[in-house]
Amino acid sequence: MHKISNHKWEKFGKIISKDKDLFWTNSHTSSPCVTEDLQIYFTARDKNNISRIGKGKLVLDPTPSVQDITEEPVLTLGEQGSFDYNGTSYPYVVNNHLYYTGWFPGISVPFINNLGLAKIKNGSAKRISRAPILPPTNDEPFGIGSVCVVKERNWHMWYTCFTKWVDEKHFYHIRYATSNDGINWKRNKKVSIDFNEGEFAICRPSVIKHNGIYHMIFCYRGSRYKLGYAYSTDKINWTRDDSALTIEGTKNQFDSQEMCYPFWFIHNNFIYLLYCGNNYGNSGIGIARLQL
Repeated sequence: MHKISNHKWEKFGKIISKDKDLFWTNSHTSSPCVTEDLQIYFTARDKNNISRIGKGKLVLDPTPSVQDITEEPVLTLGEQGSFDYNGTSYPYVVNNHLYYTGWFPGISVPFINNLGLAKIKNGSAKRISRAPILPPTNDEPFGIGSVCVVKERNWHMWYTCFTKWVDEKHFYHIRYATSNDGINWKRNKKVSIDFNEGEFAICRPSVIKHNGIYHMIFCYRGSRYKLGYAYSTDKINWTRDDSALTIEGTKNQFDSQEMCYPFWFIHNNFIYLLYCGNNYGNSGIGIARLQL
């Protein structure tokens, strides 16, 4: 078993809930992402089930909370007929690049996802491309979902790749790509996290580096989403060890049945973990921390 720390997770409960006073946060607050200056981007849905991305300010001391949630989303919906006309979700922000998942309804399948990219300036985001930046290929024809991007000398991406549909059941796992500029990506057909028995969906990777080791958290599902964990020394080859994560939901709380769509980051000798609760985040976003 691999351990990041010998300490135990400290859970603080829910920090973001749906808010019907804001038109874009009526339900399913989910998929948080935190920047170096503690801006927190997240997804929510309006009364028509359309998802959008907004943000707030994450305050960690003395007790974690989120303040100043924007009245308007930071990214508009795409043009009619575009890949992100019906919703934007799963934000990942690095170096003012906002990577996000756009979706539209399908005919033979319920929905089709693809990866978009916008540039953040003065609190709002403007698309770099009106088209997906990881377009369908012969090897990956079914769409791209949530991603994690790390900027070192080059750019590194772990992304959710749809592998097939069986009737209306989607299958997706996590793959790896590299880039020189964060815009144009080279996919190497390398699967980072693959299915274990009984699983059909693995998504929302989040990668941090500590003591020379890369640590990935993600979520996976058979019947319900759970949090998974893997580690790597080279960003390419990963060893999965879900048992090393040692954090569970709390009985009769917002995360009692499901923990999903995680994001983690290191701040002041703690790992902070944000995650979504029951029913794909409809119950809210929570936070926990682990002392290093």
